Amino acid sequence: MSVIFDKLGSPWAGIGKQLDKPETVHEAMVQSGLDWTVSKRPIFLEDGRELKERAVVRDDNESVLGVVSKKWTPYQNEDAFNWFQPFIDAKEVEFSTAGSFKQGRITWILSRLNRDNAEIANGDEVAKYLLLSNSHDGKLAVRVGFTPIRIVCTNTLHAAHRSAKSRLLRVNHSQHVKQNVDDIREIINTANADFEATAEQYRFLASKQIKTSDLEQYVKVVLGKGNVDRDDLSTRTKNQMLKIIELFDEGKGNSNPAIAGSYWAAYNGVTEWLSYERGNNNDNRMSSLWFGQNANVNKTAFDSAMAMSAA
Repeated sequence: MSVIFDKLGSPWAGIGKQLDKPETVHEAMVQSGLDWTVSKRPIFLEDGRELKERAVVRDDNESVLGVVSKKWTPYQNEDAFNWFQPFIDAKEVEFSTAGSFKQGRITWILSRLNRDNAEIANGDEVAKYLLLSNSHDGKLAVRVGFTPIRIVCTNTLHAAHRSAKSRLLRVNHSQHVKQNVDDIREIINTANADFEATAEQYRFLASKQIKTSDLEQYVKVVLGKGNVDRDDLSTRTKNQMLKIIELFDEGKGNSNPAIAGSYWAAYNGVTEWLSYERGNNNDNRMSSLWFGQNANVNKTAFDSAMAMSAA
């Protein structure tokens, strides 16, 4: 993925809360307004019968976040985010931004790895982040994953990894949930070890110019219409294609002479569209970019750019 920073240097302007260098998870929860808990409560019909399912209720405002099975175990925000505390204490990461989607159904915290950024081209750098998310609606596991972010625009970028385990940790909500410090350590170590190789892929894209005809074909492939003639595209798809091509030319950072007209600019036209344009609102857009369909589109955009630029 690739992402864009606001004027304060925080990814995803308008999403979540930029944190003021908290030293503990509890401080981060208070600063971000995530210092609330949930509980699992029984559900009764009007005639008094109790259902086998349970409601997940946010304790501070009594809103129902989801309906789950009896086996599903709530995992509080602070308990989940405490997985990062050993790495905060060791000064390996620092909390950056935290927030929630869908009235608290999904909560998340973004932490920056304390290592040097990778320069892709003059004035164009990528930083390393870890994203930890927790779900209270029964639909997602607790997740920790590596997320490279393009600083000039805070677009969320895709990164190739040696194995799925090194990319993403998933832990289901159960009574046996535990701190997965060793698994997070592996994600951090792999991210640091592989980051230069990932940066080299980005630099390769920045070094390759894309022809106008290839740009249109690239965007069609990203949109899942690679075999469809332009005249046969729907109006909606044509508008999406034109927007991405506009961002290729005018997107944040893409006018930089060091990368203008390159496959890197084409890829970041897509990531900016995914990060800021596609979707009805910020919640849906970023939730999809991290956990849903937009994450798959991001991967397709990166893989296609690598394949076409190497042809």
